Amino acid sequence: MKTINGALFAKMVTNASKLLDINKDKIDALNVFPVPDGDTGTNMSLTMKSSVSELMQCKSNGLAQIADSVMRGALKGARGNSGVITSQVLRGVCSVLRDHENVDVKTFIKALKYATDVAYSAVSNPKEGTMLTVSRLISEGVADSKAKSFEELFEEIIRDGEIALNKTPDMLPVLKKAGVVDSGGMGLLTIYKGMQKAVLNEEIEGVEIDAPVTENKVTLEHADILNLGTIEFGYCTEFFITNLKKKTTIADINKFREYLMTIGDCVLVIGDLEFVKVHVHTNNPGKALSHALELGEIDKVKIENMLEQNRELIKKYNAEKKKHGMLAICSGEGFKAIFKDVCVDQVIEGGQTMNPSASDIADAICKINAEYVYIFPNNKNIILAAEQAKQLIEGKTIHVIPTKNVPQGISAALSFDPEEEADVNKINMLHAIDNVVAGQVTYAVRTTKIDDFNLKKGDIIGLNDKRILSKGNNIEECTLSLIETLKESFHSIINLYYGADITESDAEKVCNAVQEKYPDCSVELFNGGQAVYYFIVSLE
Repeated sequence: MKTINGALFAKMVTNASKLLDINKDKIDALNVFPVPDGDTGTNMSLTMKSSVSELMQCKSNGLAQIADSVMRGALKGARGNSGVITSQVLRGVCSVLRDHENVDVKTFIKALKYATDVAYSAVSNPKEGTMLTVSRLISEGVADSKAKSFEELFEEIIRDGEIALNKTPDMLPVLKKAGVVDSGGMGLLTIYKGMQKAVLNEEIEGVEIDAPVTENKVTLEHADILNLGTIEFGYCTEFFITNLKKKTTIADINKFREYLMTIGDCVLVIGDLEFVKVHVHTNNPGKALSHALELGEIDKVKIENMLEQNRELIKKYNAEKKKHGMLAICSGEGFKAIFKDVCVDQVIEGGQTMNPSASDIADAICKINAEYVYIFPNNKNIILAAEQAKQLIEGKTIHVIPTKNVPQGISAALSFDPEEEADVNKINMLHAIDNVVAGQVTYAVRTTKIDDFNLKKGDIIGLNDKRILSKGNNIEECTLSLIETLKESFHSIINLYYGADITESDAEKVCNAVQEKYPDCSVELFNGGQAVYYFIVSLE
């Protein structure tokens, strides 16, 4: 697709509205900035719906008329801080598109840049780490795009948007503290994903947004809203100023904006001498309204008590709180999937070559809405950090189960009983890990003599958590030798978890060899996906 016309742009906006509406609850759940009132997704959705409603009344397929309808509808229906900024992003895009009958890729890129400029200029004190940042990084990312079609361009837009969204917690401390990405940024990315589906001619009924697949995966969990501080300005106040007085000037509107900044924050005053949209968080809505009357008539007044919204959000959060939760640390997509399958709430990356910090672990704990949380470090080098993470958490009781390898962590998770008390679960988990013997098959990284083995760099070796136990000419030979060393007469289960550096077919050959050698045992093969280790084996 080389160009976009009015009819297609209308479909893009409509699809964006639909996808946003489907996912508004997820986006609401991320909402902690500028205040944790849980309405970002709802407000953005209502803003987009207003654009669509205005579109429905447009009797022309011309791009200028379609763009004007989208702008007008978004401004009229803009709700909340996020909704007003959304309206300005749409205004920026539409202002460029309306001057063309058909828009090519280069023109759309210019529209994205202008959308960012308009959105930033509308906000009195722009904050990085918000939807403004996501808009800016998208427009910067595609500025030099070589895309020859809109399919290619939107692939880049979504990619850059996902990367930008992942950066928001590092830019805005309140997001990192809550353990989420910016809700407005997620909303904006959802809008562009909806537009992309129109470009691809895909239906979106029932489709939900997925967490972006990037190096640092986006969090779509409910934010930890209990320790984010208090709301300074309690009333979200919105209204229009219409029928402005003849003596009112643009300078008067600018002075009004400056005044609002003295009595509140999140100030947005947008419009011209015919129509002005006002948004402010303040403790004195009456003062905002009385000063607005000096400029003209006020209409569509909406005042929401964000303190009450926050109380309701916390009430809901507490109502959803469960008694027990589990956190596992591991490396490998296969292991992550296994932990999820055994009902572990959060899984974070970590292992022999990458140890998470106490802060990383604490951040993950905050995402688990439970009274008691059990941590499975799954590596002896991570146990201390897990213990330190306990000191960073308030309002939860943390139990670190000292698992030294992933099989122990899986066994501990399988022993969990949601009906039991926390102390009983802890004891059962400790007993479970005592019954697991584990080892790893890897390679020597240098030539040396250790644990009575003369090793050359690249030799295949088997080890447990303490020492090297076997050496072989190949992976199969070493794995069989390791199991023989570890196995006791009472062991009846042997589990093999193959890593990222071994193929499934080769793993199956090793599994068959183990089964042939131990016919009386149950031998199971799983994809662990771990780095460094060809196999992790466990015996029970």
